[in-house]
Amino acid sequence: MVKIGDIELPEFPLLLAPMEDVSDPPFRALCKENGADVVYTEFISSEGLIRDAVKSTMKLDIYEKERPVGIQIFGANLDSMLRSVEIVEKSNPDIIDINFGCPVKKVVSKGAGAGILKDLDLMESLTREMVKRTHLPITVKTRLGWDENSIKIVEAAERLQDVGCKAISIHGRTRAQMYKGEADWTEIEKVKNNQRMHIPVFANGDINTPERAMLIRDHYGLDGAMIGRASIGNPWFFNQVKHFFKTGEHLPPVSIKERVTAAKKHLEMSIAWKGERLGVFETRRHYTNYFKGIQDFKPFRQKLVTSDDSVDVFATLEEIYEKFNTYEFA
Repeated sequence: MVKIGDIELPEFPLLLAPMEDVSDPPFRALCKENGADVVYTEFISSEGLIRDAVKSTMKLDIYEKERPVGIQIFGANLDSMLRSVEIVEKSNPDIIDINFGCPVKKVVSKGAGAGILKDLDLMESLTREMVKRTHLPITVKTRLGWDENSIKIVEAAERLQDVGCKAISIHGRTRAQMYKGEADWTEIEKVKNNQRMHIPVFANGDINTPERAMLIRDHYGLDGAMIGRASIGNPWFFNQVKHFFKTGEHLPPVSIKERVTAAKKHLEMSIAWKGERLGVFETRRHYTNYFKGIQDFKPFRQKLVTSDDSVDVFATLEEIYEKFNTYEFA
């Protein structure tokens, strides 16, 4: 069993990574239904929260069926981060996660996200004060370092643990790599093998097959896997991994019927959450992924991503089922 604070999780839990414009409540719900053990919100700007920016505050929406759920915030200003903790607590999440890993320029340029990897003292002090400010467990998601010449993740993890961080998720790339090259899990293994570490250490980055998840567990000895891009268009990934762990075999490819059902449910939940116009618009980005790899799909994709009326979208999804229900995925 793995614990984040007092939260008990199964052995080798699978976590849904916080992903901008992806891990919203509808997508998190689908992943939860399909085996995710912990889900995280999109990352939320501490500055946006204290300004009461609509885009930031809407990301605080969480639902009982998601639990345990973590709200992730980012920032580099201590006062703003502490004030945002108080705002986040009102949404009653199970976990507050600090983003010390986002590599995007607009975040890094403010010293936030992966930008803080240049200043481990600030990383430590921010975490310490946030731990003091809340009764909720604080976790951290970060990267190996700023670049290959400044990988100090073993030291960083130890310092974060010492000031009260309850778990750490590490993306196996530096900020300089962005999402290029291969994730280096050996550096994450060094964190886990540090004799002083006793909090869970989760791996993130390139865990895109059940075999790779098993490698993380059995070869690298890590406590769990945080799944990001592999879940986009494939919320079934979590159960695929668990089935493989249990049986050593792969589940059959996800059928067209399952994909259409998931797309419909996703759209219904999005409309219930954000209303017709935004619900339809914000679900568009997922359709390409749900139906990835289907030959002769372009006309249907075009209709899905240009229709403004949910009635039309649901009708198109029905058409997709009728035309492709016997389609066999490799």
